[in-house]
Amino acid sequence: MNTLTGLLRSAYKCLIAGASSLQSPLLLIIRLYWGWQMFVSGRAHLSDVPAMVHRFKDWGVPFPTVNVYISGLTECVCGLLLLIGFASRLITIPLIINFCVAYLTASHKVLVNIFNDPDSFVSDAAFLFLLAAVIVFVFGPGLFSVDAILKRVWAPARDATPAAGPRTM
Repeated sequence: MNTLTGLLRSAYKCLIAGASSLQSPLLLIIRLYWGWQMFVSGRAHLSDVPAMVHRFKDWGVPFPTVNVYISGLTECVCGLLLLIGFASRLITIPLIINFCVAYLTASHKVLVNIFNDPDSFVSDAAFLFLLAAVIVFVFGPGLFSVDAILKRVWAPARDATPAAGPRTM
């Protein structure tokens, strides 16, 4: 019985190690794809402001002109920063706010009916953008990012000398 328990324990540890090794590549894929999609979405907001203002008015977004610029710039700038993994957790905060505002305004009916019609909530355009931003906020950008490079460069150098008492002469 102990052999079986040991074998199961070893198999489980291998499973955890294997799955954990996929975290950074998955975060890279999420950042690359959704960072680019956010940039494209923001660029679309800013490329034809009058048309987007009209859409924002139809969706009931308050101060549509101001919100077109705020949303467009947020998605463009933060999308590119997310793509390269720079200031990742910090830039996801305005992105999360941006997509929450999208749910509160343009997708208000979907948000109100989240429990009656959950499929509408998760199929809304804002959902995957919001999910990607939340994932990066919670887990960070991963090892393949500017943030990870800066962390390695700025990490305090470890003292290579063994811990010993003060030297006296």
